[in-house]
Amino acid sequence: MIETTLSSNLSREEIVHLLFATGEKEQQLFAFASAIKQQHVGNRVYLRGLIELSNICGKDCYYCGIRRSNRETNRYTLTHEEVMHAVRSAHRQGFGSVAIQSGEVATKAFIEKIDTIIREAKKVTNSEIGITLSCGEQTEETFRRWFESGADRYLLRIETSSEKLYKRLHPDDALHSYSGRLKALETLRRTGYQTGTGVMIGLPFQTMGDLADDLLFMKQCDIDMCGMGPYIEHAHTPLWAYRDQLLPLSERLSLGLRMVSLLRILMPDINIAATTALQAIAKEGREKAILAGANVLMPNITPLKQREDYFLYENKPLSARSDEEELHYLDRQLKAIGHEIGYFLQGNSLHYSNTARTTIQQETADPDTR
Repeated sequence: MIETTLSSNLSREEIVHLLFATGEKEQQLFAFASAIKQQHVGNRVYLRGLIELSNICGKDCYYCGIRRSNRETNRYTLTHEEVMHAVRSAHRQGFGSVAIQSGEVATKAFIEKIDTIIREAKKVTNSEIGITLSCGEQTEETFRRWFESGADRYLLRIETSSEKLYKRLHPDDALHSYSGRLKALETLRRTGYQTGTGVMIGLPFQTMGDLADDLLFMKQCDIDMCGMGPYIEHAHTPLWAYRDQLLPLSERLSLGLRMVSLLRILMPDINIAATTALQAIAKEGREKAILAGANVLMPNITPLKQREDYFLYENKPLSARSDEEELHYLDRQLKAIGHEIGYFLQGNSLHYSNTARTTIQQETADPDTR
């Protein structure tokens, strides 16, 4: 049985082998990861209401639909009032957290806008709402400012841990630096955030060895949460030219699910999101990820009129249901697969809590008994 070979100490070679798993072996992998999840984080799924603040971006990544050079995108930035309306609505419906996502901008006005949102979101929810930020690379001063204002988590996706592949996905300049990305991740952890990263799965030029290295990279970085999903091409990006070299979408979906399972096995107590890209490939892609080891969902609560403009890739799922109807739908879907939504719970990373506890214990222990 495949279970006898699985542990949190899988080697690179073992991970590569499991990334090729199909049929019964794949199902055994999913079942084992599900059991690990139940043991460490249970069957509760935490909500992050996704607010896509702005699709204005200063970067020019070759894979992204909101890259600076894409002239086909309608650019927008939500007003403060629109963001706060979404926050209040999410809190009222039982979301324990919101996730504020945007293109990468580092202007004074943007930094202050985020800071104001964080402070008021905490104020109007009596500090009950958790706040995840995904606003790209910033200075240490900015990261610290937002953290001290009340942000709880920060997601900064590396997209690939391979420096060679990273350079094929980005312009060769200081604004798109692999070492700069790593430094930003290190700064986030040092600042005190629950720190997350993630990768795209099924990229052009990517190997199974690269994906195995991605998983080991996340374990080595000791992340608290992860958001990763299948790469889906966008027509107005340079990588569109390589679409004929890609795995079929169904295979990218399956590979994404295996990555979720393997990360759950390697890091049993972190938070893993069932990302929207999975749903873009298959209607029940997110539910499949939950069964494979994920424990976080990020329903989109961006105002409807801007939702279609935050267009990172083709076939972005846009529900015809209202936000409340979508939440009821998710509730039913999760109950059908033996899970429940953690209403009004922030769902903070147990890994973060355990690591913090360990640090405190080490700092306060008698020197002779450490």
